[in-house]
Amino acid sequence: MTQATEPRIQIPQAVAVKDLAAMLRVTPIDIIKELMKNGVMATINQVVDFDTAAVVATDLGFSPEEEGAAAAVAAPAADGAAEAASTSRRVIDDDPDAMPRPPVVTVLGHVDHGKTTLLDSIRRAKVAAGEAGGITQHIGAYQAKAPDGRTVTFIDTPGHAAFTEMRARGAQVTDVAIVVVAADDGVMPQTREAIDHVKAAGVPIVIALNKMDANNANPDRVKQQLMEIGLVPEEYGGDQIVVPVSALRGEGIDALLENVLLVTEMQDLRANPKRDAVGVVLEASTDRHRGVVATVLVQTGTLHVGDTIIVGLAFGKVKAMNDASGGRVKQAGPSEPVIVLGLSDVPPAGERFTVVADEKAARVETEARRRLAEGDGGVTAAVTLDSLFGEIHRGRVRDFNIVLKTDVQGSIDPLVRALEELSVEGINVKVIHASAGTINDSDVNLAVASKGVVIGFNTDPEPGARRLADVQKVEIREYRIIYDILDDVQRAVNGLLEPVFAEQEDGRVEVRQVFRVARRSAIAGSYVREGTIRRNSMARVRRAGAIIHQGRIESLKRFAEDAREVASGFECGIQIEGFEDFMEGDEILAYHMEQVR
Repeated sequence: MTQATEPRIQIPQAVAVKDLAAMLRVTPIDIIKELMKNGVMATINQVVDFDTAAVVATDLGFSPEEEGAAAAVAAPAADGAAEAASTSRRVIDDDPDAMPRPPVVTVLGHVDHGKTTLLDSIRRAKVAAGEAGGITQHIGAYQAKAPDGRTVTFIDTPGHAAFTEMRARGAQVTDVAIVVVAADDGVMPQTREAIDHVKAAGVPIVIALNKMDANNANPDRVKQQLMEIGLVPEEYGGDQIVVPVSALRGEGIDALLENVLLVTEMQDLRANPKRDAVGVVLEASTDRHRGVVATVLVQTGTLHVGDTIIVGLAFGKVKAMNDASGGRVKQAGPSEPVIVLGLSDVPPAGERFTVVADEKAARVETEARRRLAEGDGGVTAAVTLDSLFGEIHRGRVRDFNIVLKTDVQGSIDPLVRALEELSVEGINVKVIHASAGTINDSDVNLAVASKGVVIGFNTDPEPGARRLADVQKVEIREYRIIYDILDDVQRAVNGLLEPVFAEQEDGRVEVRQVFRVARRSAIAGSYVREGTIRRNSMARVRRAGAIIHQGRIESLKRFAEDAREVASGFECGIQIEGFEDFMEGDEILAYHMEQVR
């Protein structure tokens, strides 16, 4: 419990690491180290939520309070996926100036199931008139209008691997994921992968059942396949939204957008447009004529032309901004994607940007971050069994996430069942993704994003995946015997549980005579009736059946000599810490605490 003497500190709902350091009067490196101790990897400009900042503040001797006592705090979700979403480093404002913002949607799915056609259909049908003809094909994001006039932001990522790679960098940009499944083809391995990646991110899923116009479309079979992987459609009594569409004919687009908005209404997406902008880079490249071109998504605040931003090791003044249609804009608000010109270098996708006072301040911060990256403080913490165990043991994580790859499909189901049955007492062993084949980059990125480990059964990592694992410091464990996997995970889970101690009685002693050796000291001349009495054991003094004192045996003697222990049937002299009111007939029970798990 926090002591009353600890200084109180008010922390906003979302705060950058450098700002938190200023509040706590320490260096940003101190904050980053504390975050690393708690399993959170963050840079100097990374934005963390209140719960994460509060843990750091408490560790540094402060009593944290959230700014605005009346601020609504979302109740923790019951399942692991929702919990992952609540602990993500998504920027969410909760202050009097916060206003509803458009939802951000990512479209994923199997390569041949019509993802690109669906995105093109939404572009043609739902982008505001006058803009459709001028859409920049490489912006990577655009906004569309729902039938009721509300705006939806779409992120056009190459696939679930890119989705998870951004999340592995701490960029949780998506509010809803649309997973496209072809009605004539069904749930394919890549579809399962996409669903597993979205589930691991804790993002709600809307299934777009595409190609309903195909002659061999079989939506009932697809829904049955969805049920087999835990997504039960609403018409079958579940809560999974499944929307039939035909991307080729443009049918069902309105219903799809309406359902996306229905899902996001429950999330109460809000942001404060009056603050400095914070957002994330979706993609960036170098243009021969324009220099560094970055597509960014503003998550909160408003970005203006002329603002100085810092993103990773790059910084610069925003010289110009273009919207999805290629038109010039002077500002961009929450959930709005724009192309930004003026950065000094090409930042990686998923890197967060923040607004700073001026270019001088940006240069200073960039140099500080560069030194941090080159020093020990910038080393990425290894995602290994040991580091996972440490996080779970500290109570930061209650899920032991496993990415499982096997040689054949038949090994998956029995292995997943056996692993998940090892969950005990609040520690959940979760196989967040399982498939047959070699271990690839996507598996490693999923392990990074989910703070998990990769387990391979009779399969090997691809060279690229092994290199990525070395860079990201993710542990890949390879096994040839199924029981070795279960034994290792079983031992790990047992080691992760909070230690349970039970009292073990050592012996019972009868006090037969009391010797006063000083004013405030007494020796109980005793007879050991049962067991063995040991020096430094814990002891209780009982009188007439009631416990009158409990303390440590600080002195044990046989005649005039000190003794380590005295066995049953022998006499001894006992002194107990903090007690000298012995009486003849008292009973002393000696015991110790033994870890039983």
